[in-house]
Amino acid sequence: MPQFDLFGAPEAERKEAPALPAGFRYRAELIELNTQQQIQVCTEELFAARRDWGHPAADPIFIIGLPRSGSTLLEQILASHSQVEGTQELPNVQQIVSRLRGFGPESADPRYPRILGSLNAAELAKLGEEYLAGTRVYRDGKPFFIDKMPNNFRHVGLIHLMLPNARIIDARREPMACCFSNFKQLFANGQEFTYSIEDIARYYRTYLELMRHWDEVLPGRVLRMYHEDVIDDLEGSVHRLLDHCNLEFEPQCLAFHQTKRSVRTASSEQVRQGISRTGLDQWKHFEPWLGPLGEALGDALTRYREDTGRGPPG
Repeated sequence: MPQFDLFGAPEAERKEAPALPAGFRYRAELIELNTQQQIQVCTEELFAARRDWGHPAADPIFIIGLPRSGSTLLEQILASHSQVEGTQELPNVQQIVSRLRGFGPESADPRYPRILGSLNAAELAKLGEEYLAGTRVYRDGKPFFIDKMPNNFRHVGLIHLMLPNARIIDARREPMACCFSNFKQLFANGQEFTYSIEDIARYYRTYLELMRHWDEVLPGRVLRMYHEDVIDDLEGSVHRLLDHCNLEFEPQCLAFHQTKRSVRTASSEQVRQGISRTGLDQWKHFEPWLGPLGEALGDALTRYREDTGRGPPG
């Protein structure tokens, strides 16, 4: 009987993985450095001194986390509500970050996030207005809209400062399942951390580290939704989501798969089929080959459940 590799090809037909493209620029150490700088700059004291600064609009609902973490499911549930506009993974926060960072080579002390400590109330309000103005093209008149750019988890501090009334939801998935799903998915662009087992594991660990920090300095600010819990208890999860967004329950949120809208992520077909446990343990079929992933994740395999962000009261 022929032996099969991770992607289903007979071992005899297996080819060496192609070299990474010449333009590949991902460097895990830069992400880890930025994480440490966010932790150093975005302190509890900084946020306390800027309470209620920024733009007061409560329109945006940010869904953050890693790709393939169940974020499209959460988006589809919320976008099924009559008051919520489903958009896409919007680039606007990253555009603001790029401008705050400025141009020039990476350094040990980049302008962003350090600049967050020097922005005044008017400047932060202007950034919030810039974000709202830039996202209007994606909206169609509903009171609330979703920004599902997953990598915005790296900029929760900025989001909180410029839009203190926006809602933030962290879509989290069990690390082996999440990392395997990212590794086997060829993204059209971006997400270069998914190109190797080591990089995806390091990125997941960095994500946990930074989200733990946001929980500590902005307690209750982020609602954490575990993908496995949403699958096991859809109705309870829908109520948690809507309560967090101060929205009344609407039954069509439970029938999210019937909502007709454009979905532009790798999960577009899955969210049209209703709740299914099919993909939860898919990685276990390849477990004999995923030892290096488990080793690279280390204590993240259990630590991902330690933080239980519940969102702000009221």
